[in-house]
Amino acid sequence: MGKTTSGLFALALAGGCIASLQTAAAGTASHASASFDFAAAQGEVKPLHGVNNAPTRVDGSRGQDEFKAAGIPFVRTHDTVGMWGGAHYVDIPNVFPDFDADETDPANYDFAFTDAYLKPLTEAGCKIFYRLGVTIENYWKVKAYNIRPPKDFAKWARICEHVVRHYNEGWANGFRWNIEYWEIWNEPENPPMWQGTKEQFFEMYRVAANHLKKTFPEIKVGGYAGCGFYVIDDAKKRASSEFYRSFQTWFEDFCKYVQSPETKSPLDFFSWHLYVSQGWPVDRIATHADYVRRTLDAAGLTATENIFNEWNVFRGEKAGQFDTIKTHVGASEVAAAFCLMQKSSIDKAMYYDACPTRSYCGLFFFPSMRTTPCYEAFRAWNELAKLGRSVDTQPVGDGIYAAAAKGGGGRMAFLVSNVGKAASVEMRVAGVSPAIPFNIYRIDAGHSKLTADGTWTGGAVYIPEHGLVLALSGYAPGEDAATGAAGETRDANGIQQ
Repeated sequence: MGKTTSGLFALALAGGCIASLQTAAAGTASHASASFDFAAAQGEVKPLHGVNNAPTRVDGSRGQDEFKAAGIPFVRTHDTVGMWGGAHYVDIPNVFPDFDADETDPANYDFAFTDAYLKPLTEAGCKIFYRLGVTIENYWKVKAYNIRPPKDFAKWARICEHVVRHYNEGWANGFRWNIEYWEIWNEPENPPMWQGTKEQFFEMYRVAANHLKKTFPEIKVGGYAGCGFYVIDDAKKRASSEFYRSFQTWFEDFCKYVQSPETKSPLDFFSWHLYVSQGWPVDRIATHADYVRRTLDAAGLTATENIFNEWNVFRGEKAGQFDTIKTHVGASEVAAAFCLMQKSSIDKAMYYDACPTRSYCGLFFFPSMRTTPCYEAFRAWNELAKLGRSVDTQPVGDGIYAAAAKGGGGRMAFLVSNVGKAASVEMRVAGVSPAIPFNIYRIDAGHSKLTADGTWTGGAVYIPEHGLVLALSGYAPGEDAATGAAGETRDANGIQQ
């Protein structure tokens, strides 16, 4: 096998992949390519495979083993367990039930179920992304319980302070988990989340964010988990819906508010949401991320992190979309989104959702609690995250998305997802010696788990419609921490130690 004039080495399938090559040769597939330059580092592999919520395991009988195996880096606590936060979890009215009580007295707090919920997640290596606020009340028109503005913003801030103390300083028989990210509220533009005005929310944020940051300068405080910015690329919604237009107004006004000398407020991160619906490509995520980054930068918030912490991709007929997200279709779309986000301005991401009883959950079947093909996409991304260093990747072809990474000891990996028609994908690598073998693993309609499919040493790879290929060199899926290019070690969740 010789070099091409571009200095790239072609790799092809061999051994167990012969059948796939024969399918491609039969003329049933389109042609595409993906190039990976392992000598061209592109920064860190981002922690994009975070999730919202988890299976409810609070009796100590089992841990969050699936999260540990997939290296889930962050778990966001919004809509935890069920309606009204399952009555006893996470939400401020749940951990501090009587707002008129003394907020300095540990006896007035109920941390029991929140502690039991979070403990196995921390033991699995997950970092907690704690949402300070309340769960969505979709039936608020029947009766709204917790979504009105707190009657005393300063006291609400002090209650949040004691939640932080419980989990970071051991207060009230608590823990020293050093939870870094504390998010103020969720989707205040949305009536099922906030029954106050925009001005009231901004004021509450100012009071709470300043108090928390002054008390705990080491934590990151932000919000506000915006509904999303659907009007920036959807002319129909922009023309017809004042509600959707208001999301953009809220965000732009909020950036001005936190930067104004009179209302200056810390914003270590801005969080926002997007659901990619049928008819829209996953590329929409990057379009919205760029809008967020540009708006923050224009307001002088250049150091504010861009955190995409509620998202999903829906395909097919509406009636079956919540089933489809669990399948190989969901896996390929999630993997494509990971590859896209790696090149975008997004710093961190959290998929919605991983609570098995929720319709939005793509990672588990219910009630069996078995993991799904979509879960395998999270495992696949973690194999790149563990290596640490992203490298230059150039996918070419409709529906082809790709990413690659390298670590110490000659470890390398690349991931290719095909959300288009079946394709014969010519793989090219640079920056490595010729004929280095990569072990191939697949997820597609015929492979519901990451399945070994031979050793790859040269040629094109057939990837069926809504399929993905993970290729690893120098290690196998699920191995312990890899050593990064700069010598740092990374844990099983791809987080630098």
